[in-house]
Amino acid sequence: MDVFLGIGVALAGYFIGEGLKQMNHPKAYEKSDTFLIKERDIHFYIGHFLGITTTEAKQLAGDMTDIPYIEINGKKYVQKHMLKEWTFTLIEKHQGE
Repeated sequence: MDVFLGIGVALAGYFIGEGLKQMNHPKAYEKSDTFLIKERDIHFYIGHFLGITTTEAKQLAGDMTDIPYIEINGKKYVQKHMLKEWTFTLIEKHQGE
Protein backbone atom coordinates (compact mmCIF):
# COMPACT_ATOMS: atom_id res chain seq x y z
CA MET A 1 0.00 0.00 0.00
CA ASP A 2 2.78 2.44 0.90
CA VAL A 3 4.53 1.59 -2.37
CA PHE A 4 1.49 2.62 -4.41
CA LEU A 5 1.16 5.84 -2.45
CA GLY A 6 4.84 6.62 -3.05
CA ILE A 7 4.55 5.93 -6.77
CA GLY A 8 1.44 8.12 -6.96
CA VAL A 9 3.16 11.03 -5.21
CA ALA A 10 6.22 10.67 -7.45
CA LEU A 11 4.09 10.68 -10.61
CA ALA A 12 2.08 13.66 -9.40
CA GLY A 13 5.29 15.57 -8.74
CA TYR A 14 6.62 14.71 -12.19
CA PHE A 15 3.47 15.85 -14.01
CA ILE A 16 3.17 19.04 -11.98
CA GLY A 17 6.82 19.83 -12.73
CA GLU A 18 6.35 19.25 -16.46
CA GLY A 19 3.27 21.45 -16.43
CA LEU A 20 5.16 24.27 -14.73
CA LYS A 21 7.91 24.05 -17.35
CA GLN A 22 5.36 24.61 -20.12
CA MET A 23 3.49 27.40 -18.36
CA ASN A 24 5.15 30.39 -20.08
CA HIS A 25 5.51 28.78 -23.50
CA PRO A 26 2.99 29.20 -26.32
CA LYS A 27 0.70 26.32 -27.00
CA ALA A 28 2.06 23.72 -29.36
CA TYR A 29 -0.60 24.33 -32.00
CA GLU A 30 0.23 28.05 -32.06
CA LYS A 31 3.86 27.43 -33.00
CA SER A 32 2.79 26.65 -36.54
CA ASP A 33 2.74 29.47 -39.07
CA THR A 34 -0.38 27.98 -40.61
CA PHE A 35 -2.36 28.72 -37.45
CA LEU A 36 -5.62 30.39 -38.52
CA ILE A 37 -6.92 33.36 -36.57
CA LYS A 38 -10.64 34.14 -36.56
CA GLU A 39 -11.71 37.57 -37.76
CA ARG A 40 -13.01 38.54 -34.31
CA ASP A 41 -9.60 37.77 -32.72
CA ILE A 42 -7.46 39.77 -35.17
CA HIS A 43 -7.19 42.87 -32.97
CA PHE A 44 -6.16 40.76 -29.99
CA TYR A 45 -3.28 39.25 -31.96
CA ILE A 46 -2.20 42.62 -33.38
CA GLY A 47 -2.06 43.91 -29.83
CA HIS A 48 -0.16 40.80 -28.77
CA PHE A 49 2.42 41.21 -31.55
CA LEU A 50 3.00 44.89 -30.74
CA GLY A 51 2.53 44.83 -26.98
CA ILE A 52 -0.48 47.17 -27.00
CA THR A 53 -4.07 46.82 -25.87
CA THR A 54 -6.87 45.54 -28.08
CA THR A 55 -8.45 49.01 -28.17
CA GLU A 56 -5.19 50.57 -29.38
CA ALA A 57 -4.87 47.81 -31.98
CA LYS A 58 -8.38 48.60 -33.29
CA GLN A 59 -7.43 52.26 -33.67
CA LEU A 60 -4.16 51.38 -35.39
CA ALA A 61 -5.62 48.81 -37.80
CA GLY A 62 -8.56 50.90 -38.95
CA ASP A 63 -10.91 49.19 -41.42
CA MET A 64 -8.45 46.39 -42.41
CA THR A 65 -9.68 46.19 -46.02
CA ASP A 66 -6.26 45.24 -47.37
CA ILE A 67 -5.59 42.34 -44.98
CA PRO A 68 -5.15 38.98 -46.75
CA TYR A 69 -7.74 36.49 -45.49
CA ILE A 70 -9.13 33.04 -46.20
CA GLU A 71 -12.87 32.48 -46.28
CA ILE A 72 -14.15 29.12 -45.04
CA ASN A 73 -17.90 28.48 -44.82
CA GLY A 74 -18.59 32.22 -44.92
CA LYS A 75 -16.20 33.03 -42.06
CA LYS A 76 -12.97 34.98 -42.50
CA TYR A 77 -9.66 33.69 -41.16
CA VAL A 78 -6.13 35.09 -41.36
CA GLN A 79 -2.95 33.04 -41.25
CA LYS A 80 -0.78 33.98 -38.28
CA HIS A 81 2.36 34.68 -40.30
CA MET A 82 0.40 36.78 -42.82
CA LEU A 83 -1.11 38.83 -39.99
CA LYS A 84 2.35 39.43 -38.55
CA GLU A 85 3.67 40.63 -41.91
CA TRP A 86 0.63 42.83 -42.46
CA THR A 87 0.94 44.31 -38.95
CA PHE A 88 4.58 45.23 -39.39
CA THR A 89 3.98 46.80 -42.82
CA LEU A 90 1.15 48.79 -41.21
CA ILE A 91 3.58 50.04 -38.56
CA GLU A 92 6.08 51.02 -41.25
CA LYS A 93 3.36 53.03 -43.02
CA HIS A 94 2.44 54.85 -39.79
CA GLN A 95 6.08 55.63 -39.02
CA GLY A 96 6.54 57.04 -42.52
CA GLU A 97 3.69 59.53 -42.04
